[in-house]
Amino acid sequence: MLTYHGLIELRDKLANNEIGLELAKEKCWSDFKEGQRSWHTKDWKDRRPKFIKEKCEICSSKETLTIQHLSHPKKYSEFKREIIRTYAKDYIDTNPNIDKSEFTAHILKKYEYVPIPLCPNCMCKNPSERVRKIPKYRCADCKHEFEEAIYRSEIELISIFYQDEDAYEVRDKCFISKDKWRNKHNLSNIRYWLQRELAKNKDSETIEKKAFLLYLSDNIKYLSFEDTITACKKCASSFDLHKMELCPKCKKHYKGIQYPTCIQCLPEEKRKAAMEKIEFGKEWQDMHKRLGID
Repeated sequence: MLTYHGLIELRDKLANNEIGLELAKEKCWSDFKEGQRSWHTKDWKDRRPKFIKEKCEICSSKETLTIQHLSHPKKYSEFKREIIRTYAKDYIDTNPNIDKSEFTAHILKKYEYVPIPLCPNCMCKNPSERVRKIPKYRCADCKHEFEEAIYRSEIELISIFYQDEDAYEVRDKCFISKDKWRNKHNLSNIRYWLQRELAKNKDSETIEKKAFLLYLSDNIKYLSFEDTITACKKCASSFDLHKMELCPKCKKHYKGIQYPTCIQCLPEEKRKAAMEKIEFGKEWQDMHKRLGID
């Protein structure tokens, strides 16, 4: 794992084209071990005393103090996904149309088509299928009864889509990707993902470099202790594990970070309602335990 100054040096070299992207990735991740944490490193321990204060900045306790980060670095894949999304939007804005033959070939290669059954009389979708009655189908719209439904081909759907991409006929997610994810898409979805892929392939090296530079900068920020406070073990664990912090009003009880105060500091009516809600939740949990639901 690279040190704080090592990451800065690597980022600067990559930004100035003094090192290639793949080599930079290798240097960054080559000695990375699963489960390894930055706060276990010598570099972290050596720099920590310069930033830790004499008491908890939340509750003023002096017991078991630690550095509490208020934000954590994102994964490289998250940065890459965000940048690809931006490039895809720009690409779609400048290249809104895809050649019909190219689009058709892409669909036939990448997707399985599961056609939607149609009424042969009114062409409405998904007629009711009957198990015991004959004929097999009955249209809910025109009440027509028939033995065999009809189906549109992929080519027909694509033609309709190119005439009117918002048409009722092309809204169904009747295309299943042939990859391991087996995602269901309609034609509009497929077009977006194709355009996104084209945008990614067009600027793949630039995208990866930008994402990796952001990833390095985010990790440098984390290692710099920039966005940190000194917290006692109790306050730090409450924040990290339960997303709770000390109530700023009473400085005694902990509260969810999304709430302005703890329950005890709420006005009487709101406090009573909150306590009733908590008790109701406990009763449900007890009932689930008795019934073996959980």
